[in-house]
Amino acid sequence: MVRIIVQILGVLVLLLLTTIVTLRMKNSGADGPSVLFPGGELVSGELHTGADPDWSFTDDVFTIELQLNDPMASRRIFVMESDGKVYVPSGYMKSFLGRIWKDWAFEAEAGNNLGVARIEGVRYERQLIRVKDPAIIEGVAQKMLQKYAPEGAPPDLIEEFRRSIAEDETWIFEMAPRSSES
Repeated sequence: MVRIIVQILGVLVLLLLTTIVTLRMKNSGADGPSVLFPGGELVSGELHTGADPDWSFTDDVFTIELQLNDPMASRRIFVMESDGKVYVPSGYMKSFLGRIWKDWAFEAEAGNNLGVARIEGVRYERQLIRVKDPAIIEGVAQKMLQKYAPEGAPPDLIEEFRRSIAEDETWIFEMAPRSSES
């Protein structure tokens, strides 16, 4: 009896894993990520040209789609504007899951940092630059907590976020305009 139950559970686990792998592979060529899986190249939407916009409009945008050019993959990610610039975070950087799930941040840090952000249907060619300046991080941390922390969050939450950044648990990237030599 136990053997039959173990076999049935094994088959169910195998079916679940096969389904997840199939859906992930199918979505890898899609125009953007799904809710659960990374996507492919961001191709639809107007390509922004000219001067950067006033990024404060991102205060009303919960997530954006971000694609790195190498490797060509896209994902959904939080976005914050601070002092006229736009930033994205990557958490869980020291965890095993983070090393697998946040491969884009490791690629950007290694120099494969050119990509495209799609925000409300408009694509922006960007260069991701990791930020370590405490003054910039303070502004980004304030904005992130103001935007994403649950209402009534304890005041020490910002200190926890600062600690997370200081200990390299969370990385912050500026989505800067691409430089002409990139």
